[in-house]
Amino acid sequence: MADDKTEKPTPRRRQEARKKGQVAKSQELNSAVVLAAGVGALAITGPSTFHKLQAVVSGGLTRAGDPALVSNTGIGGLFRATGSAFVSATAPVVIACVVAGILANVLQVRFKVTPKAAKPNFKKINPAAGFKRVFGKDAVIEALKAILKTLAVGGVGFLALWPMVPQLASFVGLAPADLLPTISGMSLAIAEKVIGAFFAIAAGDWLWQKRKHEKSLKMSRDELKKEAKESDSPPELKKAQAKKRHELSRRRMLTDVPLADVVVVNPTHFAVALRYDGKAPAPQVVAKGQDLIAAAIRKVAEEHGVPVLANPPLARALYREVEIGHTIPEELFASVAEVLAFVYRTAGRRTAAPRRQELAAAGPQARRV
Repeated sequence: MADDKTEKPTPRRRQEARKKGQVAKSQELNSAVVLAAGVGALAITGPSTFHKLQAVVSGGLTRAGDPALVSNTGIGGLFRATGSAFVSATAPVVIACVVAGILANVLQVRFKVTPKAAKPNFKKINPAAGFKRVFGKDAVIEALKAILKTLAVGGVGFLALWPMVPQLASFVGLAPADLLPTISGMSLAIAEKVIGAFFAIAAGDWLWQKRKHEKSLKMSRDELKKEAKESDSPPELKKAQAKKRHELSRRRMLTDVPLADVVVVNPTHFAVALRYDGKAPAPQVVAKGQDLIAAAIRKVAEEHGVPVLANPPLARALYREVEIGHTIPEELFASVAEVLAFVYRTAGRRTAAPRRQELAAAGPQARRV
């Protein structure tokens, strides 16, 4: 349980979490760094960018009166020249933002490729899981953070702009050449204060994300003892123990197959045994396996008269998403219900229930495989 996890994480726990891509990272800090880089690049390259765009506009207006533009070639040349000038003018700002975003990520989590984090996870596109993410506790916290960030940044921007309002009246009648530097200076002053507010928010968010990450890595005393025991054992012994645990788990799993209501297969690669006793909120997976283990499950099911039904999509989904001893997820209710209904119609639940009761009363010896 989460309440039992009161111990600090070990280096091994941190390393395993990092391999999975679980690191403390603040998106607000990334946004602040990118914004600062963009504004800085615009402040440095602003005059040259303005002159380039001015040349594009004046050149376009001049060429617009050229009769050669009536042809497609002339219009194409105008578009190419305009596009090239626009890319050249905005490239410094775009490159600065991209580089700043990469550096912000690297400085927070250090450079490390995590294939497990890049591996597709189809559970993320599950509508039920997506609904929980959108309306869950974390989503509410993120929404409140966004509201507070907007209010804070908007307030800082307003306080920076308010003293400059009386000066705006004096700008009436100024020539564009004189007006632009003044407006640019005022905008830069406001941007500096807004960026400062962004960094203050980012610092708070980074501390929050770090605290949240540390809390998620905490371990229970049992986990610490288990890790210490595994760390003290030689690799050969660890391998032998893991093999023995796997074999014992397989044997226990096969002893539960005779108590199942149905075995869903794929038809040779996967096999999943399901049981529904009416007490649990949904059917449970009592055994599952792939290839050789799947063949063993089918063999035990056939020996004890458990129906074996071929349903490749359902078998793959159950094997991939449900662990042994767990109930099936909501998105598979309909498919499993159809399978169980078919089994009960053909065999009758009354014939399956006495068989389970008889096996349960006979004890493990009757269920030995």
